[in-house]
Formats: sequence, C-alpha cells, structure tokens
Amino acid sequence: QVILQKIRDAEREQILSDFLARKEHLVSGTIKRMERGNAIVETGKMEALLPRDQMIPRENLRIGDRVKAFLLRIDRSARGPQLILSRTAPEFIIQLFALEVPEVDDGLLEIKAAARDPGMRAKIAVKSNDQRIDPIGTCVGMRGSRVTAVTNELAGERVDIVLWSADPAQFVVGALAPAEVSSIVVDEEKHSMDVVVDEQNLAIAIGRGGQNVRLASELTGWTINLMTEEESKTLVEAEAAAIRVLFMEKLDVDEEVANILIEEGFSTLEEVAYVPLHEMLEIEAFDEATVQELRERARNVLLTEAIATEETLAEVADDLLGLDGMDKTLAGKLAGSGVKTRDDLADLAVDELVEITGIDLQRATQLITTARAHWFE
Repeated sequence: QVILQKIRDAEREQILSDFLARKEHLVSGTIKRMERGNAIVETGKMEALLPRDQMIPRENLRIGDRVKAFLLRIDRSARGPQLILSRTAPEFIIQLFALEVPEVDDGLLEIKAAARDPGMRAKIAVKSNDQRIDPIGTCVGMRGSRVTAVTNELAGERVDIVLWSADPAQFVVGALAPAEVSSIVVDEEKHSMDVVVDEQNLAIAIGRGGQNVRLASELTGWTINLMTEEESKTLVEAEAAAIRVLFMEKLDVDEEVANILIEEGFSTLEEVAYVPLHEMLEIEAFDEATVQELRERARNVLLTEAIATEETLAEVADDLLGLDGMDKTLAGKLAGSGVKTRDDLADLAVDELVEITGIDLQRATQLITTARAHWFE
C-alpha cells in the first residue's frame, strides 16, 4: 500500500510538472462533482478546485458543465486537487481576451490592466504596439463578436474597453468613461487625483453604488476624488487662503504680495526659497531687490524651522524614529504634540494621529498597527 501510494504521488507530481511546463494560465474542463459549494473540475488527467468564493456571483454551475477559469495558484500540500482556479480574478478576463484577440499573442496589442466587479461590470486597459491597429475596435471585434464572446463566458458581465496611456491623467479620464471630465488635478505625493465633472456627469462618473469610480481607481492604481465644479472652486479657494496666511505670516508680507506669489503658482516656502532666480525675476510685479528679499526671508524661515526640528528630534526615542514608515518631518510633528516614544504613538487613535500630522487615514492606520506590533509578539 505504501509503495502504491508513493507511485500515485509520483504520477500526480509528474502530471502536475507536465501541466506547468505548458505554462497554461487559462484552464478548461468539465465539472465532475460539487463538494460543499465548491466545484471539482476535471482538466485532462488532473482535477482542479474552483472554490465557491471564486465563482461569479449568481452563476449557477452544474455537474457536466464545461467551464473556463484562471489558474490562481498551486497548493502542493493539498491531499485533493492541487490546482486552485478562479473565475473572479481580473487576470481571467485578460486571458479570455488574449484567447479571443489573436493580435495579443502576436504582440501587436497589449492588455495592460483589468479591474472587475464579477458578474456586473469590468474595465480593461489596452495599448496598441502598431499604429495601424485600433486597440479598442480590435478588442470589440466585428459587430462586437469578440467582446460578446467574453461577456457570455462571464455570465453577462459588461466590459468597458479603455485606451491605456502613459500619462496618468489621460488614463484616468479614459477610465472614467462614459462620464466627461471637466478638469483634473494630480497630487503625486498622495498618489491621488481630484477629478472635476459637471452636475450632469457626476452620477455617471460615480456609477451605481460607486461602481464606475471604484473600477476606474483599481484599473489605474490612482485614488480618484470626484467633485463638482462648485466643490472644486471651494477647495481651491480654501487651499489658496491657507497658502496666503502662510506667506503673510512667515515672509512678513502684505496680502497683495502673497496673492501675487499664489497667482504665479507658488505654494510653499521651499519654492520661494529655491526656485531658479531667473523664474522669479520674470514676475512683472517684483523688481530684483524684492525677489532677493523674499528668497532671503524664505530661506531664513526654513533654516530656523530645520534647527527647531533637530532640537525637537533630540528628545524623540530611537524606537519611534526607527519605525517603518516614519520620517523626521513626521516625528517632529509628533514630538511637538508630546508623542516621543513608540508606545506614545501606539496609544493614539487613528483619527488623533491624522489630526496631529495631517497624513492620510491609510498611512495613519499602518503606522499605529506597526507601533503596536510589539505588544502582541
């Protein structure tokens, strides 16, 4: 029995190795049986597992049905089927289009990304490597034949085909289709975009239950903040007011000078202090003496703040400074509020950390989780 079992294990390992050598990501097979809601799929000489949570919602699969699925992972420790399949993974729709669109295999067309709300809606981003080929039209096919074949396999899931762009803003605008975008502001530091749409397009851009904007965000990898033109105007005015106060207080200038700096695109003291001199001399309202004075004042303020930060950091414990995700600027803000050790940070609530430092919710959550990790070791 032991010898027979070893032979069976060796045979199964050989079959698995042969399967992997073919580098097949799209698996086809017949449902052999159902076990506790999971489907056991027979794929040639092997059996694969399609878990219930990897099936398309409201999809009614029965014994004997032929199905396609994406090879999600291989579980070599499992006693039963070692191939784990998925019909909800974004990679599944990429593989289906690669099957239906020969240009993908030929390298003339690339599917750069995909995002799905399984069974409801999906978005894929396509790029052409040949100027003669229309990437969207090629994926749609004659009278929609190619996209229809994919939709039928995905239980009626609607697919939006988006033109991929190396310019993130252009990519986001395309991903939000069919909504029309009025303007867009990119924040590289927070990896987010403020997208302005008019009242008529707001509901389309958001989509049912926020579906459209969520899929666009997943597809592009950017956080998308939708707002109306009125909300955008209010936000811009609030930001300008905060910068105006900063310039008036730190540079000791009147409102008129602060407004000129804002109109010329300056938003931080670092920009005033270190932007190339010739660029500031192009401001018609300022002569050379005024420009030099503004730069000198900005540099003095930054130097004073840097010295103050260093003095504050001297009081900060090494366990806080060495924490993953921590930097000197953030540690300085925390120290100014009496948070000087790792345990001090761990005692904070997430909203308290956001209020003290102004960082986003995700980073604050990650920092506090990291700070508390040693409590549970």
